[in-house]
Amino acid sequence: MSTRFVIIGGGPAGHTAATHAARLGADVTLVERDVIGGAANLWDCIPSKTMIATGNAISWYRRTEGMGLETTEAEVDVAALTERIESIKARLQRGTTKLLTSQGVNLVNGSARLLSAHEVEITPVDGVPQVVHADAVLLATGSRPRVPEWCQPDGERILTTRDCYPPKQFPESITVIGSGVTGVEFVHMFASFGAKVTLVVSRQQVLPAKDPEVAAVLEEDFLQRGVRLLKGARAVAIEREATGDGGEQVVVRCDDGRVVHTSHAVLAIGSVPNSDGLGLEAAGVEVDKGGYVTIDHHCRSNVGHIYAAGDLSGKLPLASVASMQGRKVAEHVMGLERTVHRHLDYDKAASAIFTEPEIADVGLAEADAFASGRKIRVTKVPFSSTPKALINNDWRGFVKIVSDPATGVVLGGSIVGRHAAELISVIALAVTANLKVTDIMESLLVHPALAEALAEAAE
Repeated sequence: MSTRFVIIGGGPAGHTAATHAARLGADVTLVERDVIGGAANLWDCIPSKTMIATGNAISWYRRTEGMGLETTEAEVDVAALTERIESIKARLQRGTTKLLTSQGVNLVNGSARLLSAHEVEITPVDGVPQVVHADAVLLATGSRPRVPEWCQPDGERILTTRDCYPPKQFPESITVIGSGVTGVEFVHMFASFGAKVTLVVSRQQVLPAKDPEVAAVLEEDFLQRGVRLLKGARAVAIEREATGDGGEQVVVRCDDGRVVHTSHAVLAIGSVPNSDGLGLEAAGVEVDKGGYVTIDHHCRSNVGHIYAAGDLSGKLPLASVASMQGRKVAEHVMGLERTVHRHLDYDKAASAIFTEPEIADVGLAEADAFASGRKIRVTKVPFSSTPKALINNDWRGFVKIVSDPATGVVLGGSIVGRHAAELISVIALAVTANLKVTDIMESLLVHPALAEALAEAAE
């Protein structure tokens, strides 16, 4: 008799688990109330990166003047950009849906909740609720933008991140609240489209969780592009008010008394898990104080056959991590952890920030190593030393590799610069496979290429 596996949520974690478990012989039902592919992915990640790509094209177009070309100012076709975003989302959703159905996954457009540890109530959007027995359950319902009590987004001038793809009108000026990954990406995006941007930075550097050298390169670029940085300030109120010419503006008030007036404001201060309404208490599933389901290294909750993955698990909020969690859950549900299964090491997950220049890192960070007293070797090579960066007329940034001085094993690294999100894969592979710096150094890489900086840093 096949394993009855019910998955609530069709994002990267849910649909990967469904596909993999179905291939392994499970009877899989996947319930998704919004879009197959995930709301966070198709409403947040993909649209934002599509707009950033357009912004990058504008920035690159401006930079070509230094490459022997005469340039004029590029103009954005909002309708065409919106159509492009929607077409990419639709294409990805169709592809994921086709893959799931080809593997025999039962797709239900609707909602679901736990009635007990093994009973799941599934309510289709156009049908009546039904209760099914589940041998295993995966909760992968994702997250939504966090909105504080002191702010009332209206989707017009006071925005959450999901109101920006694209906004109903491109802002002349905008205040971004939040200087983490999402916040700095929005700064880059709106600045690329010509808006005057103010970034409210609660600490003394943007990206407070990242390498200070990395943050410094990004801050310098922001300042060169006219971005105003309000450091050491926390927003405490956002209001709309009329202007003297009959228009409207947004006023952002900070805890230190500073006030910012712009045409728009966007909140980028994190997310909250979609854990409400899932019947977790009825099934005995424990959550932490933030509402995230607590999991072990198999992504199991305290109830052994109920799993959580993706943003709901409280681990790294990355689509790549969610997908791998989904795969690991499917393997564990089908008993493969006793054979080929390998635990997921979150400390070795690569991540990227799609600003200009791009930022990417993986593994042990230099600051964390020093804070813990661990001995490391750090080598750093600027892109300005590589021919390809000069050819591209963009030599901002560097490659940094962190290794063990005794063994030469690569422990981590960070990259700031063009195509950093792609180049970090080399260091990520080295970290995951416990390769040595000599393995990178002795690789015969392409010339001219930005990747040559990796070999130089390894040397």
